[in-house]
Amino acid sequence: MNQLLLIAHVVFGVLCLLSALWVFVDALNASERNLGRIRWMSRLGAFFMYIAFVIAGYWYVVFYKADKAIILKGPWPFSHSFFMETKEHLVILLLMLATYLPIATGNNLSSDKNARKIVLVSSALVALLTLAMEGEGSMIAMGLKVALLAK
Repeated sequence: MNQLLLIAHVVFGVLCLLSALWVFVDALNASERNLGRIRWMSRLGAFFMYIAFVIAGYWYVVFYKADKAIILKGPWPFSHSFFMETKEHLVILLLMLATYLPIATGNNLSSDKNARKIVLVSSALVALLTLAMEGEGSMIAMGLKVALLAK
């Protein structure tokens, strides 16, 4: 169960990343034809982000305490003290941006250049933060692996 939750968390995170990239690319070429798709993909990305967040929250509360103890006693305690702590704080910013993106795409991006710039910046930040989260998760997993191999 533990591993399936982690896999689902990563999958939904990657789907959020892909949705944000899709919004970014479509917003670069915003027209009346693709406005519906931009709005739909921004909502889908927010949905994926919230699913990933709920799965991660459940996993953190139920399973992470044991992993944290192992990581902190291992040779890479920074994988918790830096990467998990950073991830815990950056996720709030990511949730806010993923929530804001569907709101920002409500404007007519084909005629309003300022609205398009906001969507481009917001979707790029969602993609970059999601990518950073994936990397941080990898470092946390590696910290656990290194600690288990050191025993």
